[in-house]
Amino acid sequence: MSLKLNEVKSAAELDRFIRLPWKIYKNYPCWVPPLISERKKFLNPRINPFFENAEVQFFLAEDDRGDALGRIALVHDQIYQENYSRSTGIMGMFESVDDENVSRFLFDHAKDWCKEKRFDKLIGPLNLSTNHESGLMVEGFDLPPMLGIPYNPDYYINHFENNGFRKSKDLVSFKLDLTAIPEYLKTAAEKLEKRGRFNLRPLNLARFEEELKIIWEIYNSAWEKNWGFVPMNFKEFKFAAEEMKSFVNPDVCLIAEVKGEPAGFSLALPDVNKILMGLNGHLFPFGWAKFLWKKNAIDSYRVLTLGIKKKFRRLGIDAYMYFDMYKKFLNKKVKHCEMSWILEDNTDILVPILKIGGTKYKRHRIYERTFTF
Repeated sequence: MSLKLNEVKSAAELDRFIRLPWKIYKNYPCWVPPLISERKKFLNPRINPFFENAEVQFFLAEDDRGDALGRIALVHDQIYQENYSRSTGIMGMFESVDDENVSRFLFDHAKDWCKEKRFDKLIGPLNLSTNHESGLMVEGFDLPPMLGIPYNPDYYINHFENNGFRKSKDLVSFKLDLTAIPEYLKTAAEKLEKRGRFNLRPLNLARFEEELKIIWEIYNSAWEKNWGFVPMNFKEFKFAAEEMKSFVNPDVCLIAEVKGEPAGFSLALPDVNKILMGLNGHLFPFGWAKFLWKKNAIDSYRVLTLGIKKKFRRLGIDAYMYFDMYKKFLNKKVKHCEMSWILEDNTDILVPILKIGGTKYKRHRIYERTFTF
């Protein structure tokens, strides 16, 4: 079988790029079809502010009949390079049929791209940065992913590792069955309430843009020292937030303040993937009504972020956020939540999650491949 590479240029080609996973995952019941309309917006340089500081090329691997068998995105992210290395490229959006000739063909092109750009390292998969879907799933194939977490066939592991990719960092996801608030957490929360060093409030959707500016500033401050973190400009942050606004629950999106100064925030979102699984990528003609009808009945949440500015980290804000969210989840009859993703070596977060009863149940891996040209 001969293969050819087709760079995505037109809207029709982008549509083929987006729809390829339906071919790959037709026999994978845990796969969650993305919304085609959302993917088209996300991958459109005229709409998504991410592209203002990144050059992205999309490629399809096709057989001699013109059938798409694989895809890849190659990303020159200037913000990532300013923070880490000028000689590192990013790859993502990877999909391939179970044929290593296809994945090798795509990865060989990625190598040539790095040579042309004078990059000596390629990292990924990132779709399209660590602020988006990150990592290749290497554990947890038996359960569907939650919102914003990638899913892939297990044969992808061999496709990566047989083509020179090696582990760079693992990202772990925890599942917490919500039964009763641990006594130690109740006691700690009572002590923190008495001290009165900070206050917690829910997100105010009526002041959405003002609230976003507060959260954005905390986000870039609280995570700046984390491995792989790439700061977002406000346009990019707002673009991502507006995609979530239709299903955000402000009661479990918390902002902490110390004497009126924003100190930290946490964000939990309902697992709308449970609805998306039945929509097959389309909100119309009946999908939108189904989404609205079912979103309030979702009994599982994903805790995406919980971050505190460095100077406020000894006040117990994080512990109180765990307590407050747990209490509200129980009141809403939420059965379990996922806390993800967390760096495998971030003990400051891993230890309290394990203590509260979280169990590791999914693992994603960011790979790297180095070159000598």
